[in-house]
Amino acid sequence: MTSIVESVVRRDRAVVLGGLITVIALAWAWLLAGAGMDMSSPMDMPMAWTPTYALLMFVMWWIMMIAMMLPSAVPMLLFFAAANRKWRSQGAPFVPTGVFGAGYLLAWSGFSLAATGLQWWLETIGLLSAMEMSSVSVAFGGGLLIAAGIYQLTPLKHACLRQCRSPLEFVTTHWRRGHGGALRMGALHGLYCLGCCWVLMGLLFYGGVMNLYWIIGLAALVLLEKGAPAGHWLGYASGAGLILWGAALLVSLAA
Repeated sequence: MTSIVESVVRRDRAVVLGGLITVIALAWAWLLAGAGMDMSSPMDMPMAWTPTYALLMFVMWWIMMIAMMLPSAVPMLLFFAAANRKWRSQGAPFVPTGVFGAGYLLAWSGFSLAATGLQWWLETIGLLSAMEMSSVSVAFGGGLLIAAGIYQLTPLKHACLRQCRSPLEFVTTHWRRGHGGALRMGALHGLYCLGCCWVLMGLLFYGGVMNLYWIIGLAALVLLEKGAPAGHWLGYASGAGLILWGAALLVSLAA
């Protein structure tokens, strides 16, 4: 009987992990293929902000967030699946891990909507290149780097990071039963991750919204912050580095 239970646990874990790997791989494949555009070179002409283009930008941001953020959420999703199996063994109704994941991605869809609006506004006021989707102002870029660095050092950043780094603490504190509860838990965890990383994602406006080097670099930083043993110290170190980088840009502007 024990061997049967262990076999089911391993199978469920493999199904959840396989599903996550598939979603992450598809998101990265879409980005590497160009996200519906040419990511290897600037566009010949800036695109007009029609409803269709705005929708394309929103989809691009959302899938980019899935590719960048979902890998760091894998431990939380696997832990939720394990906790869900425990509750199910005690007679609670089964809730697919995908419901929790949907709540998580829903939170990042809100960020993607806000980022799309901010991109439009920054292009409108001339701070963002419509073709390269990156900052065209040294002052704006330096200020963005300093703001991101300062946020990396704040208690709010590290309170949210602690929730992201500790699936046990999160599940113990915020567990809710049922499909609605799982969806709310996923959305709440997404909000914690958003509170942890939204300013880092904002740095795409400096390096380039469609710059693969920035996308990969920021995704790696987020993954290390959440998963590495000393990830919280990496948050402090990266904050200091960003402040110095931004200050250097502003000094060069004044020179």
